[in-house]
Amino acid sequence: MVAVIFDMDGVLVDSEPVILEAAMLGLQEYGVWAKPDDFTPFVGAGEDRFIGGVAEKYGVSYRKEMKKRVYEIYLDIVQDKIKVFQGVHELLSRLHGKGVKIALGSAADMIKVDANLKAAGISMELFGAVVSAENVKHKKPAPDVFIQSAQAIRVNPENCIVVEDAVNGIRAAKAGGMRCIAVTTSFTEEELAAEQPDWICTDIPAVERVLMRLIDGCGK
Repeated sequence: MVAVIFDMDGVLVDSEPVILEAAMLGLQEYGVWAKPDDFTPFVGAGEDRFIGGVAEKYGVSYRKEMKKRVYEIYLDIVQDKIKVFQGVHELLSRLHGKGVKIALGSAADMIKVDANLKAAGISMELFGAVVSAENVKHKKPAPDVFIQSAQAIRVNPENCIVVEDAVNGIRAAKAGGMRCIAVTTSFTEEELAAEQPDWICTDIPAVERVLMRLIDGCGK
């Protein structure tokens, strides 16, 4: 049995530019005039670190209200600015049609997961489980979100394939004993290769080709 666990941001939806814009605007209200590159080390680690890590870099203590404000801005702009990566709807539909167990394991809070999926026209019912930042104690690069996703769909970690775009996400998948397909949407091939994912793909159609070979070869 092969199961697939998808990250969301940077894998299903091209939301990284949107949360970056919201975070920069939100942090400015707290006196932090950040640059885009400041956020790179925190991509995939959840918004507490994405926002908090940058605030602390500028000597400003992180407060939960910062994330609340960033999410307010994000929700105002996401519908108009989010993009779905080519091939996502087709891949999810094909996996669902084959009866493959799929889960969503995101470092984002559920408010963002829900907003992204709705804006992208992706039904949450396609997933056997949706695990967000609020469901786990330790965020990526810890493996908790993927371990809990696997448990929720009742599949052993070694039979799960994680689809990720971020360095922190690859580390989380590998720490959880799962195979990982890395997509070059947020980081370069060289940056991803340094984390030793099992496959590196340039886009979702390439991910689909890898998954179909594995599923058709191993069974569901």
